[in-house]
Amino acid sequence: MIEISVVVIAVAFAILVVFLIKTLKAATKSLEKTTQTLQEVQKTIEELGYEVKQTVRQANGITVDLQTKMKQMDPVMESVHNLGEVLSEVTFAAKQLSSTVMEKMKKPKTNASSNLSNVPLSKAEQRTVQSYAALNKAKDSKDPNWVKYVDVAAGIWQKFRR
Repeated sequence: MIEISVVVIAVAFAILVVFLIKTLKAATKSLEKTTQTLQEVQKTIEELGYEVKQTVRQANGITVDLQTKMKQMDPVMESVHNLGEVLSEVTFAAKQLSSTVMEKMKKPKTNASSNLSNVPLSKAEQRTVQSYAALNKAKDSKDPNWVKYVDVAAGIWQKFRR
């Protein structure tokens, strides 16, 4: 019986070895395919790496170009900003003038000389009035009030300009 047992064990071992050989061959083929796939992936990564580097270089060039162009546009943008401020000031002055005109139109009309006497004159306007008055006295003009109208108009113009 020992002999039969040894023969059965030998046959079982031979069958086990055959199956192990088949399994090892299949594992070897799988490893070879895995190695081949990894090599292909590595080649692809190397190719992509080169292309990515080229893309990054181009992106850097574009960025430098854009920065240069943006610096060139800065004076234009500043001019547009200044123009916007000027237009805002002009609009504000027009609003003030419009509201002043509307206020004057809403008030009942009074004697023009009383309106002129209420307007405070600057030193320059006072000198102008005095020089016109001196001229009018010398020429003996019939209507010396026109000088005040001119000065009031000049005063309004100066306030409008501010």
